[in-house]
Amino acid sequence: THPVLGGAPLVIYITHAYTKRGKRSDGFFVSRHLGRLLCNIAIIKDISENLNNIWRSIVLRGQNVASYKFALAEALINLAEKGKTFVTMDELAIPFSDAICRHIKESEKQITRQSPGKFLSACKDYNAGKTDKNKLLEITTKYAFNDVIDRFHIVNRTSMPKKFYIDDRKSKNGLTITDEMLMLKDNFQFQNLPNELEARWRLVETAWALNISPNLLEVEYDDSLQLLNINILDENIYDRKNITSCRDALNGYQMGKCFYCFEKISINQSSEYLGDIDHFFPHSLKKHKLKINLDGIWNLVLSCKDCNRGPNGKFALIPDKLLLSRLEERNDWLIFSHHPLRETIINQTGNTSEKRKRFLNQIYEEATRLFPYSKWQPHLV
Repeated sequence: THPVLGGAPLVIYITHAYTKRGKRSDGFFVSRHLGRLLCNIAIIKDISENLNNIWRSIVLRGQNVASYKFALAEALINLAEKGKTFVTMDELAIPFSDAICRHIKESEKQITRQSPGKFLSACKDYNAGKTDKNKLLEITTKYAFNDVIDRFHIVNRTSMPKKFYIDDRKSKNGLTITDEMLMLKDNFQFQNLPNELEARWRLVETAWALNISPNLLEVEYDDSLQLLNINILDENIYDRKNITSCRDALNGYQMGKCFYCFEKISINQSSEYLGDIDHFFPHSLKKHKLKINLDGIWNLVLSCKDCNRGPNGKFALIPDKLLLSRLEERNDWLIFSHHPLRETIINQTGNTSEKRKRFLNQIYEEATRLFPYSKWQPHLV
């Protein structure tokens, strides 16, 4: 293990080395310099993966009572992109208030309590032209950071092992951006973090704004728009709302990896690694009139292009039974992470782990009865 990783396992690679004459030295041999290089590569890779997991735990897990955590996360991403190592509270107030004001335009409710408080009221007034920017920033600095700075690194009452800033408000009136935040920026997954953050924020504020029993909500995928929609099932209220990109909503919960082969994927539309949205149980089963919602989030995963539609791709095949347990674990994690759509998954698949397992197994048995020779596994090189 390595202390930088908080006790996470460190993989050391054993390789062949070559002599000066070009002949291979067989056996478990690592030259001093090659060994040091490989060890450093392993440490950097493991640190980056660990930091990605910590960041996603902060942003994507836990119960949300206000959107301040999201605004602070967005500001930190912007600071890291600029390579900033310190920010005063006055400087932080600018991106923080900008993020909240932008979201209030779309969804006024940004906190669960009845009274919005002075800061959110100021953001609303600024959007309405009732107060100027300087007054907004003054109120932001004074009232917005009271709790969020202290609580940002705490998830489900547990303090995260690594921090993305140091609270220097008392000594320097600002935050020191840590090396961990700057290392996060240099990782492939950094490109995905803004969209994952925005998706979680949209889901949370939509849930607050609807103010309706979760039992009356159904979330499903719109294939033509590649968006998640909320359907309100109340017989007195029928409404359908686009809430967020399906890729953005799911990617963080797969750690930016293909569901099937664990190859890295991106949610950046211009990236060569752009992941596909895949129905675990194929969409083609709809024509067999199974009485289940195959467009539900419980059945949606992100896949690399090769697994979904490459030479050995899944296409409309049924995944191997071993992959079913992975889907079960993914859905349980969405539920236990207090995902805003947890109630929808529970309503569609069952309110206990045992019921959810039985639900998936029943669908699997029916699907393999219809297509007995179509089982598929990812092609791992």
